[in-house]
Amino acid sequence: MKKEILNRTKKFAIDCWMFCEKVPKSREYNAFVNQLIRSSSSVGANYRASQRAKSTADFINKLKIVEEEVDESVYWLEIFEEVSSEFLEEIQVLKKEGNELLAITVASINTARRNNNK
Repeated sequence: MKKEILNRTKKFAIDCWMFCEKVPKSREYNAFVNQLIRSSSSVGANYRASQRAKSTADFINKLKIVEEEVDESVYWLEIFEEVSSEFLEEIQVLKKEGNELLAITVASINTARRNNNK
């Protein structure tokens, strides 16, 4: 499962980057593109860091960062969805993956907390 999530989070960052590459260049779009690239790439980087956590508390803290970054990525995708109908299908696929990664992350945090309280 860990390897699958590592691969999915990396693919999410790459897929967001590939989407951003297609977005028209403008001051407004560039601001959103930069935010999406930053947050989506942070998802995988922080998930990877969570796998080297020094304690359960450290693991949970790192996963909380993953949760925030993937949620932010979905937010930027929602913005793109509202302002550009040109890439609607691609945006919806990215949002679906982001929401799935978010659900997995929240479930992992809850499991880690439960196991830590035993």
